[in-house]
Amino acid sequence: MERTPARSYDVSTMPLPSITWQDVQQMPDDGNRYEAIEGELYMTPAPSIRHHRLSRRLYDALKPLLPDPGHGELFWAPVGVQFPLTGEGVQPDLMFVSNERRGMVGEAGILGAPDLVVEILSPSTASRDRGIKLRLYRRQGVREYWIVDPDEEAVDVWCFGEAPERERFTTTLPVRLGVEPGGSIDLEDVFAPDF
Repeated sequence: MERTPARSYDVSTMPLPSITWQDVQQMPDDGNRYEAIEGELYMTPAPSIRHHRLSRRLYDALKPLLPDPGHGELFWAPVGVQFPLTGEGVQPDLMFVSNERRGMVGEAGILGAPDLVVEILSPSTASRDRGIKLRLYRRQGVREYWIVDPDEEAVDVWCFGEAPERERFTTTLPVRLGVEPGGSIDLEDVFAPDF
């Protein structure tokens, strides 16, 4: 009986399996937030106290402008947003789903693109929030994306449409999202010094 020599494989050139949102759902509940973007797994450690305070202040400022008048529902992390066509999923800091898109809200999270996504920069996530997540939200149909920069005390607002545009706000942040009336947020209150 003749034996065929074993074939050797170069694992460095073999394609790695793509990570999906379903894989992320199997990750341990260890206080970190896991996300699947473009087939890669990303982990975000628990946010700092400053990050947490900014998230709460933004939520408190948005609540009377969006959910309370009945325009939709506002969510904060950790809530999963799954994009089923690509298997991607993320856990933004804040997100708003209008009544028009309310059918995408389920018990397990949000299935599809929220109207508004807010990410608060931290040293470990800043490049991802400004790069791969910006591309993800635009590609998936998010209407507006806010990047909150605590160091510069500014908010970059990306409006995605036929011609995406970015505006930077440092004093007053208009809340548009196609709702009437919109209103605005005083960023001095949001970025006020901590105790």
